[in-house]
Formats: sequence, C-alpha cells, structure tokens
Amino acid sequence: MYAIVEIAGQQFKVEKGNKLFVQKLDNEEGSEVKFDKVLLVDNNDKITVGTPIVEKANVSAKVLNHVQGDTVLVFKKKRRKGYQTLNGHRQKYTEIEIQDINA
Repeated sequence: MYAIVEIAGQQFKVEKGNKLFVQKLDNEEGSEVKFDKVLLVDNNDKITVGTPIVEKANVSAKVLNHVQGDTVLVFKKKRRKGYQTLNGHRQKYTEIEIQDINA
C-alpha cells in the first residue's frame, strides 16, 4: 500500500515505515503529524485518484529530527567590473517517518 501526498508544497510517494526529508515543519521532535492532502492511494492494486484530493484519507507520520542540508555556494561575478561575491546557503529539513496510511 502506498500513497502520493502533498507535504509543504511538494509531492512524495510514501509507504508505511518510509523515512523522508521534507521542508522544515514547525512541529516538535517526537510529535505526531497528519497530512490530509492525499492525491492518490494504491491499496493492493485498487487505485483511488482524488479530484484533487482523496476524501477521508490521511497519512500520519512521526517527526524524528530537524537537520540542515549541505552547503550550496552561490557565486556572482561581473566581468571587467571588479565585482564578485560568494554566499552560502543551508536549507533546513525535517526528517519524518511514515506511521500509517488511512484511506
């Protein structure tokens, strides 16, 4: 059984027991989160597609921890002008574990 869920503006294929890194959520570590925007559910080859979401379906997950991604360097330069700048960025992520898919 799997589902396609929209979490923080991105779509993820989830199954029970999966661990995902999603955009940072405001929930505490160890807390339970429910996602209601379920777009598709496959229950033993019985596929239910939402219009746009599947009614009465949700996915529950547990927040494991909050982490930062790798550094992405942003380098800007204008030739012959003496202008160059270097910035770094580290995106914040939340690691979640899928507990249950209710459809």
